[in-house]
Amino acid sequence: MEQKRKNGLGRGLRALISDEEVDEREVNFINIKSIYPNKNQPRKNFDEDSLKLLSESIKKYGVLQPIIVKEDEHKRFMIIAGERRYKASLLANLKEIPAIIKDISDKEIMELALIENLQREDLSFTEEALAYKNLIDNYSKTQDEISYLVGKSRPHIANMIRLLSLPREVIDFIDNKKLTISHGKLILGLEEKDNQIEVARKIVKEELNVRQSEALINKLKSSNNDKKVIKIKKDIFIIDVEEKLTSIFKTKVNISSGAKKGKIEIEYYNEDDLNNIVSILLNEN
Repeated sequence: MEQKRKNGLGRGLRALISDEEVDEREVNFINIKSIYPNKNQPRKNFDEDSLKLLSESIKKYGVLQPIIVKEDEHKRFMIIAGERRYKASLLANLKEIPAIIKDISDKEIMELALIENLQREDLSFTEEALAYKNLIDNYSKTQDEISYLVGKSRPHIANMIRLLSLPREVIDFIDNKKLTISHGKLILGLEEKDNQIEVARKIVKEELNVRQSEALINKLKSSNNDKKVIKIKKDIFIIDVEEKLTSIFKTKVNISSGAKKGKIEIEYYNEDDLNNIVSILLNEN
């Protein structure tokens, strides 16, 4: 075990870590080479300029708040919360970093990582939405539970997950701040993917605000001349098959049929989803 030093750091983490009394807490100064990031950390991208500024601060004042880690079977430490401080400490060439070691479940690790990112630095739309989806799909969390956990409304959680069904190009617009979440919800009201992309491009190009975008989309919906927007009611058999496939693959499935041929679309949101779909199709379970 690494040498321990009594320290009053991390007082603000009490609510983040647990509701227990923490008078006996000790901070461990751990060799930074034995620490590694959590691959399921919600945040995937870190602003380089922000990291450099934090690194300069750490050089002058040290790490003012310990990171939180979990010791693995190889006596190495996976980051639960504080990856940004860890990355900045690497830039500052620190040999060791203050850390609180917690023995908690994978579900609790995901929750803490999500809470820390939501509270301290804005996640991108995709990072936040996928974190919610991961808690639901892999840890059986309900939207109400996530709402209480992160302090955001249940409709917000639901909308973020729904927006993941938008085309990748539209999601990228939202991630890059070219479209807002409100724009995304309006675009989601269009049935066809091609329409969603076309409208998103127009909104970005013309820099339309939410009200202007709503007027544009309503005009498209009400126009009988825009055949792309008119949705043919699906056969009840097709709907039933879609629901069954959605239940099997745990992701959205869309079946479109024409006079002579049809198409089945299975959506996925990350590499784990794709691997799961392929495994089911190849009957590898």
